[in-house]
Amino acid sequence: MTALDQERILASLRAVAGPDGTGDIVGLGLVSDILINGGKVMFSITVDAARAHEMEPLRAKAAAAVNAIDGVESTLVILTAERRGNSMATSAPPPRPAPARAHAHSSPAAHPPRPAPQPGSSAKPGIPGVGAIIAVASGKGGVGKSTTAVNLALGLLANGLKVGLLDADIYGPSVPRLLGLSGRPEAIEGRTLKPMEAYGLKAMSMGFLVEEETPMIWRGPMVMSALTQMLREVAWAPLDVLIVDMPPGTGDAQLTMAQQVPLAGAVIVSTPQDLALIDARKGLAMFRKVDVPVLGIVENMSYFIAPDTGKRYDIFGHGGAEREAARLGVPFLGAVPIEMVIRETSDAGKPVVATDPDGPHAAIYKAIATKVWENAKGGARPAPAIVIE
Repeated sequence: MTALDQERILASLRAVAGPDGTGDIVGLGLVSDILINGGKVMFSITVDAARAHEMEPLRAKAAAAVNAIDGVESTLVILTAERRGNSMATSAPPPRPAPARAHAHSSPAAHPPRPAPQPGSSAKPGIPGVGAIIAVASGKGGVGKSTTAVNLALGLLANGLKVGLLDADIYGPSVPRLLGLSGRPEAIEGRTLKPMEAYGLKAMSMGFLVEEETPMIWRGPMVMSALTQMLREVAWAPLDVLIVDMPPGTGDAQLTMAQQVPLAGAVIVSTPQDLALIDARKGLAMFRKVDVPVLGIVENMSYFIAPDTGKRYDIFGHGGAEREAARLGVPFLGAVPIEMVIRETSDAGKPVVATDPDGPHAAIYKAIATKVWENAKGGARPAPAIVIE
């Protein structure tokens, strides 16, 4: 996009009065850097944190002003509570996501703000037309969580369910590459986005909205707001199950998921070695604290079978996750080997469950998917009490 396009957006935003009805939000320096990708526009508006809940009409007016511009397909407008020193009112640096503290309850302009849960209430509204929501998580990166999430979703699909996949890893979205998807999601019915599709899966990822090499320099509340919109403002229905590929660790994205939607449970992915299991325990503890059942543990990269000799090698050890599951009293879902074909098909955007559905590796993922679904329907036990010294 050219500078003229940004100027058109700023010109429209100058028609939006400030929080107290004086001046305009651009002139007052409240508009962040503006990110433009195709017809998608993203920016934030700085407001007083104490008045953030009152500012939804302001956010809605700003979104409506930008949506009225020819060529704008959709907008992501977020209320922030941190003032930037180089607002768009005085300069126009290259477009990028604003590293601002965003209000977690922003929502697209086409819909009225949803009522906040009452204090003391544990009720969390589900997503219309979506059955179970299952998180796939890991205590650390590099354990093959996203590959597991994609093949688990495809395994559930192969078992006859209608399945969606939400890539909640804002900082490192990998679902577009793993599913071989590119392009931008289509905007329908105002602010609602139509999910992309591959191999029969509905999918949504921040990777569809920004370029692959664009760094996502976002702080926690802005991540929370983006995740909420990808949950609530995407045409997911009808689905039996929505798989959510969580970012590694125990942070804002995990808390957002636990607080915003009623999770049917979480699947923990770990490798067999002790260091990975230490982080997996932290993930278990985190889900316990937010009352999310743990559906089980998957041991990824469990062993390696040499293709030339057939000899088995336990490169990272073997059985550690299974022993940990037994010790903690949670289900063990299965062991996935280290296999070149899994890595190659994942890198090529042709996941093994979809491209070799009758092969031995697909059978492993389908068996795991069967256990996950049985545990989700039966109400897996809550995560045990774990004390982290």
